[in-house]
Amino acid sequence: MVQKAKILLVDDRPENLLALEAILSALDQTLVRASSGEEALKALLTDDFAVILLDVQMPGMDGFETAAHIKRRERTRDIPIIFLTAINHGPHHTFRGYAAGAVDYISKPFDPWVLRAKVSVFVELYMKNCQLREQAALLRLQLEGGGKAVGGAKESAGLLAELSARLAAVEEQAEALSKQLDDESADAAAVATAAHLERKLTGLRRALDALEPGAGSGTTSVSSQN
Repeated sequence: MVQKAKILLVDDRPENLLALEAILSALDQTLVRASSGEEALKALLTDDFAVILLDVQMPGMDGFETAAHIKRRERTRDIPIIFLTAINHGPHHTFRGYAAGAVDYISKPFDPWVLRAKVSVFVELYMKNCQLREQAALLRLQLEGGGKAVGGAKESAGLLAELSARLAAVEEQAEALSKQLDDESADAAAVATAAHLERKLTGLRRALDALEPGAGSGTTSVSSQN
């Protein structure tokens, strides 16, 4: 059973959080509320999130300061941040949002369909990365065992076949997602993330192919998938 992705919604106004939940409920993912920057940072200590929707104007720690803390933490620095703001102070204000590490900066009121589409792209990328890490972990176990499963060559061949099939499914989904991003002229950050995912898939496929019978006796290593 595929685990749902978590989406962090950060806004000091309960009515805004309720509106975001109504818009994103169709994605059928886990929506987590935070009513302040401090509360958001606390949630990020224990859970992994696919994307963060972050209000700019909040009392105390505002969105820019919250984003700065998120980007300084190794655990959370790669989580995409979409800034939401009810005001527009011009290009300088927008630039500050991107400089703080946001992948997008959306002014309220926003189009619900556009917001949902943008969030869904990052959820898909997150899910593909989770699948890739799972395949990498299985492959790493195989490599550490010298290419031999506990039960012998038959079990080893079976595991390799299962790994190859799973990886092929992820490769197919990643390719479809990349084509979708190209067709929709998606955000540069989303395109770059998809390209990074494809590079990791290519490396994992090469390592897996090297384990196939007759592929040679050289040592193959798999780097840690982040």
